[in-house]
Amino acid sequence: MYSRLDHPPVRFDDYRPLLDPKLADELAAVAGELRKLRILHLNSTATGGGVAEILQSMVPLGNSLGIKTERIVINPDAAEFFDVTKKIHNMLQGSEGELSPEELDIYFSCIQRVADDMKAKSLTADVWFVHDPQLLPLARLLPKKEGETWIWICHIDLTTPNKSVLDALMPLTQDYDQLIFSQQAYVPKDLGDKVPVLIAPPAIDPLTIKNTPMDMDQAQKIVSAMGIDTSRPLITQVSRFDLWKDPWGVIDAFRIARESTPGLQLALLGLSQATDDPEGAKVYNTVADHAAGDPDIHLYFDPSEMPVSVDEVVNAVQMASKVLMQKSTREGFGLTVTEGMWKGKPVIGGDAGGIRVQINNGVSGFLVSSPEECAQRLVELLQDEALSARIGVAAKESVRQLFLLPRLALDYLTVALAHVNGRLPATGGD
Repeated sequence: MYSRLDHPPVRFDDYRPLLDPKLADELAAVAGELRKLRILHLNSTATGGGVAEILQSMVPLGNSLGIKTERIVINPDAAEFFDVTKKIHNMLQGSEGELSPEELDIYFSCIQRVADDMKAKSLTADVWFVHDPQLLPLARLLPKKEGETWIWICHIDLTTPNKSVLDALMPLTQDYDQLIFSQQAYVPKDLGDKVPVLIAPPAIDPLTIKNTPMDMDQAQKIVSAMGIDTSRPLITQVSRFDLWKDPWGVIDAFRIARESTPGLQLALLGLSQATDDPEGAKVYNTVADHAAGDPDIHLYFDPSEMPVSVDEVVNAVQMASKVLMQKSTREGFGLTVTEGMWKGKPVIGGDAGGIRVQINNGVSGFLVSSPEECAQRLVELLQDEALSARIGVAAKESVRQLFLLPRLALDYLTVALAHVNGRLPATGGD
């Protein structure tokens, strides 16, 4: 019902040149106080999506700091489980509808069996980090042992949740010692004050294949092998084929911008197929219909068709693009925004959720609310190289200061240490 994942080791010292020395020293000091403890991260899928990406790097970073850090993913035995949790995810982000008694039973009974398996195998940890709604019931279903700390981390946009699902799930948060949200706007207003809240925006790992510098010649070689004409300008959105990412609006914006920029090409790169997202293929098919066979619109869905690894493809396409987009209508954070900014690229993002946290509008990128506005910004950036370069420089520096993985690790470990030492952490509320 669950599996332990192994990740390649990393060296904390390799991050130091990229960090503010004060942050690096503080992280090392906090980690030093936690070295006798075991930390466990739990999430629903091994690959695909921002949470999996964060944990693929967070776990080996914790171990490089001398903390025994492990990661568990669940293997639900009900085929419908991820259909239900995807519906829960969509409803928490504002979709209409209700969960049926049958769906709720699938959700809770499956997690109960996961919990039973964990109990049978005596799974233990000093600090449990449980990520997102898929696993939220675990703290209620597993008997909490003396000295354990349970922390629930919500990575999704809860600004306009469906009240019925919020009412069904939020009482489960009271079984945790600490809650972490990506921003203050996501904290439900009726959550109460029984559990302390920390605000900790996500971050990217600058040392992964996807985020380390790639030579432009290499990038163009990969992009060319994907069928993209490197002699013509390219704009790209990297994201799962998901209704909240608004790929249809991206296509509409591209078509408007192309009228002013002959030869413009669009790539929609949706190679991240998370096992807990069963809607991807359906959304892809509707996007393909919307693209209507346009030879300047390149859609990518199947990782097996790529000339190199997915991470290399993402890096290459982002490097080869003139402008990157993330036109989401709901977005917990949007790591692809951070990735693009880290590469010094101008990014146009939807004026939503965590994208607002990352982009200082007009300074480190642009926020837009419609295809028409998106197209206008696209044309500005494509026609004004100085503007594009200036925004790219500001974007990269913003990520360096605020959105690199060691800062997020410090957030998580500081709050864990506060509980271990019996101190209440500072809340993220006003």
